[in-house]
Amino acid sequence: MLVELRAENYAVIDHAIAVFGSGLNLLTGETGAGKSILVDALALLMGGKSSVEVIRHGADKAVVSCVFESTASAETVLEENGLDSGGSEVILRREILSTGKGRVFVNNQPATVAVLRQLAPELALVHAQSESLSSFDEAQQRILLDRFVGISTDAIAEAHARWRAAQEKLDDLLQGEQDRLRMVDLWSYQQKEIAAAHLEPAEDEALETEKRVLANAEKLYAAATGAFQQLYEGDVSAEGALRDALRHVEELARYDRRFTEAVQQLASARATVGDVSASLRDYAEGINASPERLAEIEDRLAQLDHLKRKYGQTVAEVIAFGEDVAGKLAEVVDRDEILKQLRVELAAAASAYRAAASALTAERQAAARKLAKLAEAQINSLAMKVHFEVAVDGTAQESNWTSSGWDQVEYRIATNPGEPLKPLHEIASGGEMSRVMLALKVSVEEGAIKPKSKAVTPRTLVFDEIDIGIGGRAAEAVGQKLKSLSRGQQVLCVTHLPQIASFADQHLVVEKHESAGRTRMQVRVLDDAARTHEVARMLSGATVTETSLQHAAQMIASSR
Repeated sequence: MLVELRAENYAVIDHAIAVFGSGLNLLTGETGAGKSILVDALALLMGGKSSVEVIRHGADKAVVSCVFESTASAETVLEENGLDSGGSEVILRREILSTGKGRVFVNNQPATVAVLRQLAPELALVHAQSESLSSFDEAQQRILLDRFVGISTDAIAEAHARWRAAQEKLDDLLQGEQDRLRMVDLWSYQQKEIAAAHLEPAEDEALETEKRVLANAEKLYAAATGAFQQLYEGDVSAEGALRDALRHVEELARYDRRFTEAVQQLASARATVGDVSASLRDYAEGINASPERLAEIEDRLAQLDHLKRKYGQTVAEVIAFGEDVAGKLAEVVDRDEILKQLRVELAAAASAYRAAASALTAERQAAARKLAKLAEAQINSLAMKVHFEVAVDGTAQESNWTSSGWDQVEYRIATNPGEPLKPLHEIASGGEMSRVMLALKVSVEEGAIKPKSKAVTPRTLVFDEIDIGIGGRAAEAVGQKLKSLSRGQQVLCVTHLPQIASFADQHLVVEKHESAGRTRMQVRVLDDAARTHEVARMLSGATVTETSLQHAAQMIASSR
């Protein structure tokens, strides 16, 4: 949900803040007050194209920012782009400099316009008068159809991944075959050299330890025997002193129990000294100052160092290198058998993908007919007379295979009787486009099958001047549809019609006034009384009468 939108030095705006709520948020105001400018600012934060022309006269830069409630999908986009999460919020800011350059920040961290475009489908879908249909491209049209029928693309994505992996493995083997054959002699030499060494993991560490012992055998022997003499066999040994002390303390303990624990402690210390002494004696006896063994170890370590310089930093890495080379040699030797197996795997993966994609196409085509029928009825209830079609086309050529199937989904419309159906982006006006999008969204929300998996849908829908060319019953129908749509997700709408404004859950008015010779704009959230007055103004014009106030109050009450 969009929580807040700010604009500074943007077009005619010096500084404006709009705070939104859940449900249906309607923006009204006099013509030229700047309502659509706010929508354009939001479109810019969704990755729209910027221009220095939006900078307010006399300013160095324009700044637009917004706060959205975060979603799990948005968090994933942030993580994939190395951006920290903002907790429960996603904060977007974009600066347009007078030099023509710009800066983007996400959660106060430098980012790019590309990141904004990745986040846009997870946060909002903006249908502005000035924008193209780039935000409702072929992918979004397919996603909307899939959501309507509850299609999950997980199975087709998995089948596509298996097919791509099998294809890449086969291509790699075929394309690298000549290089592999040239490398056979080198691989054979490397594999034999490593195998001949009979390496053991971490043996270099063990040999280094043994080398240090042998190289310092005399010092170690002297240290061990010296410690043994001091502890056990010397004329004044620690063990002898402890034995004498223990005898005296035992005598004390016979008459005073306070020394009982001292007896146990001295006995334990004497036993410890005895154990350490035995270990030192055994260690000294085991020292073998063998020059032959030392030379043997040094030769082995030299061999290991030679192998590590060539094949890895550790013995384990050298062993792994040898195993990898052996595997490559096995592939060359068994090339024909491997190729045969890979082709079998590829054929099986391709067959599985075709089956999944064909089933998906049939499911989408059935859904397309149902959605077209519902959407056409919804569109025609909004003061339009159209013929609408959802086309699902696709071929089984491998060049068309994707993780979402091979279908191309296109929404087509004829806005006048007798005219041919054309792609949606060739529709006549932004107002018609907004109404068509409204009808589509309502059709999906009201007629959708419960999804089998989570589909990508925007949390906030924005419609700019959806009421162009309509009035009366059609306007009331638009209001009802917006209200219906807002029960499932936040909706923002710019309108000039009181019939639509009366349905608002939250009503914001955009006002423009002059101060110090400059035009300034502000956005206010209206309370009940102010809202009634604003709807009355929309009914009667500049002069608000008691009759228009009563009519406005009645319209608002009826909309509830």
